[in-house]
Amino acid sequence: MRFSVNKSEKYTVLIPEEEKLDSLKAPQLKAEIVTMFQSGTENLIIDLSSVKYVDSSGLSSILVANRLAGEVNGRLVLAGLNEHVMKLIKISKLETVLNLLPTVQEAIDSVFLHEIEKDIEGEDEN
Repeated sequence: MRFSVNKSEKYTVLIPEEEKLDSLKAPQLKAEIVTMFQSGTENLIIDLSSVKYVDSSGLSSILVANRLAGEVNGRLVLAGLNEHVMKLIKISKLETVLNLLPTVQEAIDSVFLHEIEKDIEGEDEN
């Protein structure tokens, strides 16, 4: 599976460079996501603008990323979803579970807002 990764201090952007995220590609994506979180990623943005088709295996990879982000009090944001991918997420009733935004820039803004909220909560506990 082809993808690119752009790391920043507060987030990582993963960009699958495939049209299909199916049972052939999903295990590689899942392995990459697990590796990212094991090496310190807390906030992950997956830019799905190149992805035209996702099946249940691809959705499973995304849910793994969502779980791993939650375990480290981070955030997973999906950006650039096309109509077909959005339809699958809605059919699966995951639109309330996943963070979905139209653009990567909005996803980055969402991550920074999440980080600010974490900082404020940390100050409240002290």
